[in-house]
Amino acid sequence: MAEEKIIIPLDEIEQKTAQALIAHGAANWVAAEVAKAVRQAESVGNMICGLFYLDSYCTQLKTGRVKGDVDPIVSQPKSSAIEVDAQLGFAQAAFAKGFEKAISVAKENGIASLAIRHSHTCTSMGYFTEQIANAGLIAVGMTNAPACVSPPGGSKAVLGTNPISMAVPAKDGGISFKFDQSTSAIAIGKIRIAAAAGEKIPFGWAVDKNGEPTDDPVAGLEGSLVSAGGYKGYGFGLMAEIFAAAVTGSNNSVNTPPLKAAEGGPHDLGQFYFLLDPTVYSGDAFWDRLETLEEAVSSQANARLPGSNKETVSEVAISKVLWDTVLDLASK
Repeated sequence: MAEEKIIIPLDEIEQKTAQALIAHGAANWVAAEVAKAVRQAESVGNMICGLFYLDSYCTQLKTGRVKGDVDPIVSQPKSSAIEVDAQLGFAQAAFAKGFEKAISVAKENGIASLAIRHSHTCTSMGYFTEQIANAGLIAVGMTNAPACVSPPGGSKAVLGTNPISMAVPAKDGGISFKFDQSTSAIAIGKIRIAAAAGEKIPFGWAVDKNGEPTDDPVAGLEGSLVSAGGYKGYGFGLMAEIFAAAVTGSNNSVNTPPLKAAEGGPHDLGQFYFLLDPTVYSGDAFWDRLETLEEAVSSQANARLPGSNKETVSEVAISKVLWDTVLDLASK
């Protein structure tokens, strides 16, 4: 039997998400920041980073795995370096606290870095890099996650999916293009969804506990994911680990507890962003080169730059079972 879905306005998704978070102990402004991220994820069909996480957020607010009422601490240890200590709270709230300062510093100096330390999982990296690009700056961001990816030739997980994201502004405002991808062959959430549905996964996504390729999602979850593109993706995963964990002083992937478990220690993850004024080196030549790239891609009938030409929607189809859970959480 097909799963029943209902159409829900994005405004209502944002409102009910905030209500649920507040009902479980989040401060109003924190709940509002997280709800905006959930709304954005649902608007682009990113189910894994949207309402799928709300029950976990609420449960972990109650058990203390995430602090919903802390005030992130913003500092500037160097002239172009902005740091935000999330105080084991939500990454979305920490980013919001440091955003304006990081943008200002990048525009003044041509470049800046923004480090978020000791936060809950940020879910979608693209949500954050898109905001930087909308402010007129090139953004590169990365984070890490609980270890689930083994090195090529290995069988023991040492890295998380360790996503990276890049967003590029358009000359007249908005975004030219963006991408947000895990450095693993696939996001682990898709394997969990396949396992829950009793479906097979393609070979090349995961290996079993003995390091052998598998199409069984359960065996893949008991084993580990593989890097996208083998050694090349493994290198990008290592890069994300260094910036997100080592540079920010947050947890390594191997020390990060499961993200959705009700009990346990805080996520204590990091995110790291580079912000660059696109014209600081070449002036308007940047826009000329960007236009050349855009035209080279768009001139091909079925090609487009990632994240470009996205339609704006005001409502989306949501699983009725999931929406009933959201309504229940919001009424607590």
